[in-house]
Amino acid sequence: MPARRYVRWRCSQQMMNQAEGLQQIAAHAPVNVIAVTSGKGGVGKTNIAVNLAVSLANRQRAVLLFDADLGLANVDIALGLKPQYDIRHVFSGERTLEEILLEGPGGIRVVPASSGVSSMASLLPQQQAGIIRAFSELTIPIDTLIVDTSAGIDSSVLTFTRACQEILVVICDEPTSITDAYALIKVLNRECGVKRFQVVANMVDRAIQGRQLFEKILRVTDRFLDVQLGFLGAIPRDDYLRRAVQQQTPVVQAYPRSQSAIALNKLAAAVDKGIVGSRDLGGLSFFVERLVNHHSMELEI
Repeated sequence: MPARRYVRWRCSQQMMNQAEGLQQIAAHAPVNVIAVTSGKGGVGKTNIAVNLAVSLANRQRAVLLFDADLGLANVDIALGLKPQYDIRHVFSGERTLEEILLEGPGGIRVVPASSGVSSMASLLPQQQAGIIRAFSELTIPIDTLIVDTSAGIDSSVLTFTRACQEILVVICDEPTSITDAYALIKVLNRECGVKRFQVVANMVDRAIQGRQLFEKILRVTDRFLDVQLGFLGAIPRDDYLRRAVQQQTPVVQAYPRSQSAIALNKLAAAVDKGIVGSRDLGGLSFFVERLVNHHSMELEI
């Protein structure tokens, strides 16, 4: 078979395998897929993702927490977990997705990342197909997938974030946090067509401070962007939260009566009640299909 024809045949086979995998995923129960992201690091994004996952699990949700910061693992460190395998081994075909899952507090399942793994932008077609295969082979029941992205606006952040049904943008009371969050929303809106975002203000001293931070971004987005921005709540800064971080334990579990834990549980309640989207928007198949379509394969050389 001529080389050009062989390449076309191989690409066609991979696309058929991808389609079959997507059909298998679509047959699964509906899944609510939520991205937790931020314009800059240091705003407590991963801490919110971890506590949101545990709080939802406490509300009888079957939660899968995906550490999508492929270049710098954070979730396993935040939870004091020590993975033997990670997402790199799924990409290489050495392990299935289920084989690398870790069990975290409250019964959540964690997909660990690792340092030095290529971003989604550089994944080869067979690795993209591997993502579909990994999720299509997932047999554990889940109804909520939380995707903890890396910070910023690089290609992997955009890829994972745009693939989710709902996007939570975490901000704090720093000028760079506000400007970088706006930049992230702007890029996702203008380049990826995303129009709906939810804002969470973190590490605030007073509840009204969170609303004020939200309104700063809202004034600019209302003026320059075609987006719908919602305010999901504010998480206060308190000593118990700092202690929980040092103990590598979710504050909602270690200090459930603390002000930060109460606020995080309210955040989870808002998500669970459907304020952030609904479970019939495409779920897991929607997420994986958007991941792959963002980096579709070339049939021609």
